[in-house]
Parts: sequence; C-alpha cells; structure tokens
Amino acid sequence: MNSWKASALNTAPDSENQIHSDDLAKRYGFKGGLVPGVTVSAYLLHPVIESAGMDWLEKGYANCKITSPLYDGENFEVISEIPREGQTNTFLKNEDGKIIANAESKILENISSKPKYRGDPLIQEDFKAPVASFAEWKKLKKEGCKAFKFHWGGDNPLIYLSDEKKLPLILQPSKSGHANLSFLLGCANWILAGNAFMNPWVHLQTKSQNYKAVSLETTLITEMSVIDFYEKKGHEFIEVEVNLFEEKSKQCCMSINQLAIFKLRK
Repeated sequence: MNSWKASALNTAPDSENQIHSDDLAKRYGFKGGLVPGVTVSAYLLHPVIESAGMDWLEKGYANCKITSPLYDGENFEVISEIPREGQTNTFLKNEDGKIIANAESKILENISSKPKYRGDPLIQEDFKAPVASFAEWKKLKKEGCKAFKFHWGGDNPLIYLSDEKKLPLILQPSKSGHANLSFLLGCANWILAGNAFMNPWVHLQTKSQNYKAVSLETTLITEMSVIDFYEKKGHEFIEVEVNLFEEKSKQCCMSINQLAIFKLRK
C-alpha cells in the first residue's frame, strides 16, 4: 500500500452553497464549512493520476464516495491499494484516522462509445434558477436543462492544493498541464446549481469517465440530464448525468454521474 498526505483546502468558502461556510455548516451540526466533495474526490485520485498520468486523463474511470465531512486545514492521508490488475482503490483518512471517503478507479482500454453533443440551449445572463424541488426536477427531466460554459485557465485557475507545485506535474496550470478534478467535477456542481437553486446542499458520490485531457485555456460546454430524485430518511436526493464537451471540437472530455442531497432534513 502507498500513502500520500496533505492538508485540505476549502476551495469554495464563498460559494452560494453555504454548507462550505462555517456559520451555516455549524447550524447543521458540522464543525465548520465542508471542503467540497469534488475537491475530496481530487484528493482520492491524486495518487492515481500521479502514477498513471495521461492514460488516466484520457481513459480513467472512477467511482468516488464521500461518507463524512473533511474540513479546511485538516490534515489527511490517502491510502492506495491494488486489489487486482488494472484497478486501484483509495481511502481518505482524516486526522483522527477515520476513513471518510473512498474511490475505485481503473483505466478502460476499450470504450465503446462517447456521449454526443446535443446542443442544449445555453444559459442566458438574465436567467434566474428556480428553487430546487421534486416538481422542478420533474420538469427539468421532461423538458431538458440549460447548458453552461466553463473556462479552464485565466489568471487564477481552480486547484485543490494551496501550492500548485505540489500537484502532479501533468495537473499544474501551465502550458503543458491539464485541468484537475476539482475543476472538472466542479463543472457538474455548477451546472446542477445553475439549473435549480439549492442552499445548502451536499455532494455524496461521483462516477466519472474520462475521454480527453483538458488543456489550459480550454472552454467547455456542459450539458445535464436529470436521472432520478427521491426522499430517504428525511433528506431529498438528486441524481444527474453531466457531459463536458470542448467548445471548439464538440468532443466529449468527461461524463459524470452525480448524486447529491439537495435538501437536508431539518
């Protein structure tokens, strides 16, 4: 088994989703603002990408599950094991030694088909997302969702560690680097919240398949479909599928299946 250690970074302290802020998170019984689930997923797969490199960015599959919160500044450890050839399992332990997230990942050599670009209508500047509800998810499932554009690059690209030099070289924001999972999976968060307003909400699980590495200064178009929505133990859940396409080529770079609690029980 291999081990990688780091300190957690809350990459969304000022998000509209105030579960990442200390004040609201404490009202729901947490110790402070939660580190985003997409960032926890990036931690889980950091050792995998460091080892597999471009193969993972172009063919990697992962199933990331988050079972307990991780907090800003908290020290953590990611343990990696290889149960069988071609598969890596990773486990994230918080500073108390508790496993709070895990991932299964593998590189798929033969991918039969990629999602196709549909051309969903892009969000307009004056659009105001309706409040998330079962009725709204039902409507979006029937009528379709708005598409969004997100750009990887600029002066301050999103990264999951406070020091970019500690990222795998292939993920460092440079001309030879590529987008990391905190940004890529973050696109699924942003389009989800952009289509239906949620506050607070919690990311639980992400299944993702890579098709193409995303280079610096690339604009992506994201399209979303509602898969399911339901209530369980007082929480209200939403499951969506999100596909990321290069704006210029319309090639699919990543497909994402995401499960979240959009309304926490009181």
